[in-house]
Amino acid sequence: MFGISDYGAFVAAIVLFLAVPGPGNLALLSSTAQGGVRGGLAATLGLIAGDQVLLWCAVAGVAALLQSAPTLFAAVQWLGAAYLAWLGWRMLSARPGQGAVLRLAPRHFLRQAFLITLLNPKAIVFYMAFFPLFVDPARHQGLLSFGAMALTIAVLTFLYGLGATLIAHHMAARIRAHPRLSGGLQKLAGVFLIGFGLRLALTK
Repeated sequence: MFGISDYGAFVAAIVLFLAVPGPGNLALLSSTAQGGVRGGLAATLGLIAGDQVLLWCAVAGVAALLQSAPTLFAAVQWLGAAYLAWLGWRMLSARPGQGAVLRLAPRHFLRQAFLITLLNPKAIVFYMAFFPLFVDPARHQGLLSFGAMALTIAVLTFLYGLGATLIAHHMAARIRAHPRLSGGLQKLAGVFLIGFGLRLALTK
């Protein structure tokens, strides 16, 4: 199909990748908890946009450039780590009753999720290593094949984000009824974001 070998396995791998806990999932759940369904869907669109940029950068060979220029790669890596840690610190240091750390306008959730995705240079390397596994050299159709892969990833990400948003929104309504629990979960999310930032900065 469009030069993709074992399309079913390709879809299964993407779904598994989406379900792995990480800063993207945390951004999606936090945005839903703070901004409701609109916030969650905006974050989903941000994740899709960030993934598409990284995906096409990988296709264009940007990963090879980053790997051949360690200083540039490290700069992008540390920038991403600093952004995640900054978001985490804001959540962790918020005072009780202060309200959402991030503004509730959907465009802000979209931008936050986009930057969290975009500032993860390891995702570019992932796509560079991932695509060759499902490319059929005998039937590959160039940009058409990569376009089909990109569209599949975007659709699956949207469906996953929609499902996660609806579930998180249902749970958030109950959590908000208990202010202490809500505040504790916000601080826990902050700790995880700082942790993701440190892992991104220190993992080689």
